Amino acid sequence: MVIGGEGSASRHIGMKAANVLSITSSAVSKIITRFETDLGVRLFNRTTRAVHLTSEGASFFERCKEVLAAIHDAEDALRQTTGSLKGKVRLAMPVGFGRHVVAPALTSFAMHYPDITIEAELTDRVVDLAYEPVDIAIVRGSLGDARLVAKRLCELQFIACASPEYISRHGEPREPEDLVKHHCLAYMGPQMSRYREWTFARNGRTFNMQVSGRVNMNSAESLLEAAMAGLGIVMLSNMYAAEAVRSNKLKSLPAQPQSLAAHAPFHRFFGTHRAPGRAVGQAHTALASSQTGRARGSVNSLH
Repeated sequence: MVIGGEGSASRHIGMKAANVLSITSSAVSKIITRFETDLGVRLFNRTTRAVHLTSEGASFFERCKEVLAAIHDAEDALRQTTGSLKGKVRLAMPVGFGRHVVAPALTSFAMHYPDITIEAELTDRVVDLAYEPVDIAIVRGSLGDARLVAKRLCELQFIACASPEYISRHGEPREPEDLVKHHCLAYMGPQMSRYREWTFARNGRTFNMQVSGRVNMNSAESLLEAAMAGLGIVMLSNMYAAEAVRSNKLKSLPAQPQSLAAHAPFHRFFGTHRAPGRAVGQAHTALASSQTGRARGSVNSLH
């Protein structure tokens, strides 16, 4: 299933499958070759530079997805007869958001449903829900994939802030355009060809700016530490910045925060190739009921 979902032009056949199954790519290729021999049908067209599903392979792949979905649905229906929720819920979420916001909810969920196994991957990479074995993916913003169903989870406020020491040395920017004169601490995410843009809100409208500085990292916690050390201005969500602002280690910029603040929505996605089972559905409900209040509390703690 993972092999067929790697795309229409993968240079290394089965690389994703090899990682998922913990075997080598050559072993995956041999399995595919034996499978094609048994079927008497070529599933992939191979060249030295790319691998493509044949029309027969694409049709077989879709049928296999339907069969697996039917098996999962049958398992879920059988579990329903026991009266208690059982099964496995597989989640993927950004590292910081998962650690600070989702993990407490999952702990409560696990205690309430002892027969449900939780597998949570905290990662900042883009998860391919259509082909990876993930039931729920929590994503900042939108994935833009029509095959997926999205439900709004919560909204976090992002603010630009700096240490009092930095402001005393370099002054305080009053508008987003003033940031070009300052040292900005940018976030370097995986699979990103440039630093993450900063989003600002002004007069009811949002706009993005590209920023960079002498120190750029792929960890929000490390950017927080750098900002508190006076190395520059950072854009952080309230879940990171709230405590530092309360303790005066960071100052929210500027005095009228509406121009240097924005909100980023977080969504939970699940694939449409099969209906979610009771365990997955209950996990969705638990996340929705707990995260809105948790996020709102983080926002309020800044004021």
